[in-house]
Amino acid sequence: MEVKEKIQKLLDENPVMLFMKGTPQAPMCGFSARVSQILGFMQVSFNSFDVLSDESIRSGIKEYTQWPTIPQLYVNGEFIGGCDIVQEQFESGELEKLLSNFKKQDT
Repeated sequence: MEVKEKIQKLLDENPVMLFMKGTPQAPMCGFSARVSQILGFMQVSFNSFDVLSDESIRSGIKEYTQWPTIPQLYVNGEFIGGCDIVQEQFESGELEKLLSNFKKQDT
């Protein structure tokens, strides 16, 4: 499977997808940590992919969006942005509106 197809499959299968360095439990950079913290604080259900585990995805995701940095957040397959954009949208309340349908359900 080609890199672009792998990325598309991840986006198709995961409504809220974060490409990051490390994992939400063990982020490997401050920017990735910040975005996963924001999503956790908002109690959003999301999946992540550790780009450090696959160099083809690490470089491929940058080409996929023409965005040079990681982390990258996607909602319903749409690229939302990196750390600065996610932080700004969180502070303005825009992210809350965008992700309100993806809150973790109380069980």
